[in-house]
Amino acid sequence: MSAAAPRGRRLPLVLRNPSFGRVWTAQLLTQAAGRMFQVGAVWWLVGFAGGERRGLESGLFLMVSTLPAVALAPVVARVVARHAHRTVLAVAAAVAGAVAVPVALWAYAGGLPMPAVYAVGLALAACQAVFDPCLTTSVPELVEDTDIEAATGFELSTQSLAGLGGGLLGPLLVDAGGLPAVVAVCGTAYLLAALLVASARFRHAPGTSDAPQDPQDGSRAGGEGHGSPAAPRTLRQILAGLPFIRRVLLCFAAANLFTTAVYVVMPLYTRGVLHSTGSTVATLEAALGAGTLVGSFTGARVPGRPIAVGSACLAVMAVALGLPGLWAGHATAVGALAVAGWCVGVIGVRFVALFQRLVPTADKPGFFAVMQALLGATFPLSSLVFGALGDHLGARALCLVQGAGLVPVALALWWLGGRARPDAPRTGTGDAATAAHLTPAGETS
Repeated sequence: MSAAAPRGRRLPLVLRNPSFGRVWTAQLLTQAAGRMFQVGAVWWLVGFAGGERRGLESGLFLMVSTLPAVALAPVVARVVARHAHRTVLAVAAAVAGAVAVPVALWAYAGGLPMPAVYAVGLALAACQAVFDPCLTTSVPELVEDTDIEAATGFELSTQSLAGLGGGLLGPLLVDAGGLPAVVAVCGTAYLLAALLVASARFRHAPGTSDAPQDPQDGSRAGGEGHGSPAAPRTLRQILAGLPFIRRVLLCFAAANLFTTAVYVVMPLYTRGVLHSTGSTVATLEAALGAGTLVGSFTGARVPGRPIAVGSACLAVMAVALGLPGLWAGHATAVGALAVAGWCVGVIGVRFVALFQRLVPTADKPGFFAVMQALLGATFPLSSLVFGALGDHLGARALCLVQGAGLVPVALALWWLGGRARPDAPRTGTGDAATAAHLTPAGETS
């Protein structure tokens, strides 16, 4: 890179690093496809195919679609640690496409039975459960250390763009062409993502990562587990060595019990309170995705320590998610979800960037797998509980339950910030520069 290039005029990371750009685009396609299928299938259940227990049926579908991230965490950690990351990413996307395309043809040929819809949701979620933590682990292999924050911002913004695009297209495709159209588009997106990953170049060669002092780190860097002189640490050992991070993850897992319920509440609110169609569900999903997107790109600029920012964002989310229960209306719901999405984006950027620097390189495959599992562990329970409640309580009452549930979690995270200090880096990744970077961001005053 030219030394004469002005700092303020550098190209965006996805343009000046083509390999990262391809992998990022693949992540966008896979997450958008998964989100499109989830939102489309839920709206299909609530608006068309569901019976009198449509709340329970949609909640059960979301529960099935989120179980793999929790159940497969140990398997995913081993796969990511032992195999080349490009191979893992490409195979995960290709398998998802290989599942979706035949099912789309089946759906066009005749009616798709309900068990098949649940099975497809399970299969796509399993592939995504492998893809997401593997990509997060691969970030240092695709970018330089100085670009980690920028790469994290792009990576986390993908979830926002996926929610914006997938959440917008899912209900619209269901209204226009039924569930078969959604499955066909999903299959195409997954196969294109596999091609993009296969064409990318993971720049760090095996054994030449950013922590040569540690044999585990050296073998881990290239995504190959062959010849490692030390056995990888178990998921329990990884979290046991990171007590501060463990408590933070538990707080966010508890928060997810109420925040992720929005994916069940939104369709029920649209049908029962707003009395509208899939276009309204798409608008609400777009508001949530747009807010998260803005939060992902502005989160690094929000002043304050991560714990203070996180607890404040959870408090704001509590108000935003509860507001549609007090004042029903399209504008209220759209504004509330946009604000809630912004809070999610800010929290994601601040804490994932912190974890990238605090967690030793050798532990990252296991850590990001267990992070996904911990944060997703309450999603199946949330979907099932709020789905069942939706058959007995009004959607406005569900909004109030969401907001009220976040209040004690925000207080708990704020209390944690006053009592705990961040974990110190344990290996070669924790050099003086990294430690100096972490102290102002995470240390309590």
